[in-house]
Amino acid sequence: MTALGDPIDIDDRTVLVLGRELDLAHDQPDVGNALVHRTGDTLVLVDTGVTTAFRAALRTAADRVGPWSRALVLTTHGHPDHVGNNDLADDLGVPAEHYVPARDLDQMRDPESYWVRSFERIAWAAPLPAPALAAKVVSLFEPMRPFAATTRTYEERPLELIRIGSLRFTGWTFADGAVRVLRSQGHCAGHVIVHLGDCGVLHLSDEGNGACGAMYDADQVKIQTVLGSVARLFEEGEAAILTDGHTFALRRGAEAVSHLDGLLEQATALQAAALGLTGGNGGIRPSAFTGRYAQAVADGGVGGANPNPMFTAMMALNELGELGLRPEPGEDADTPWSRPALS
Repeated sequence: MTALGDPIDIDDRTVLVLGRELDLAHDQPDVGNALVHRTGDTLVLVDTGVTTAFRAALRTAADRVGPWSRALVLTTHGHPDHVGNNDLADDLGVPAEHYVPARDLDQMRDPESYWVRSFERIAWAAPLPAPALAAKVVSLFEPMRPFAATTRTYEERPLELIRIGSLRFTGWTFADGAVRVLRSQGHCAGHVIVHLGDCGVLHLSDEGNGACGAMYDADQVKIQTVLGSVARLFEEGEAAILTDGHTFALRRGAEAVSHLDGLLEQATALQAAALGLTGGNGGIRPSAFTGRYAQAVADGGVGGANPNPMFTAMMALNELGELGLRPEPGEDADTPWSRPALS
């Protein structure tokens, strides 16, 4: 059993600070894991979670890996469970930099609109109208402070070609190359992953959060591509320890490769199941499809972190889109989906 803010020591200058699962029934927000690392005299925080209790745990972990005289705060993506304590960059008492993905700025400024758009797509599965449900969900994460006085976007820096082993990424390097921020953009539009060269940690954040991305701005191909690339880094010995945003464990070497391969196998199995459920060409209502798809998810145990009926419905819509189906004209969120005519 783990509790919010529990530390897992990776080495004497690297700590994974554990978050917690979502519990909508009890109005409990989920909290993404955070990494606390020191390279030279620089404190590196990868994500800041949410809640005052988690903020205190981050400060304790920062003291644990010291001493440091400057700070670098890196946001992997803009979802509330990862950004709520970002203004911690202002309270560390040392010169600090904070970077966020430009493509996630809108949802960080106005999270309710982001969630309204997500919930409108599944109005037939949501317990409340989208605006009310979005307001309720976002309220769980208050107080939420996604910006610091020093916040900039990664994209304000020149984009770099980053070579790690036989692979090529684009992104940005910090701390004389010891910290690599790699663009992935699968779980949501701005997502990045982080490689800490000093300790061999590869932080996947939420790119491994289930076999199918749920959000409307998820990109399944990018998710699967980054999972395969990260597996290759472990096979080549360029990464040694895999961490992520919601798994309360470390995975090393071959175990990390097996986990990543498993996610890819789950993704292909889910899409095969979805294809069978549509009968090939579609003409199927999302509500009807989701009920059968949810059973396939349950049978495969592939719901990802924080599984719940609404997220499963969001995944189901993304699977329909991956199969090439599109909603037929109409105002109803449950309008049938089918394959566009070829002529």
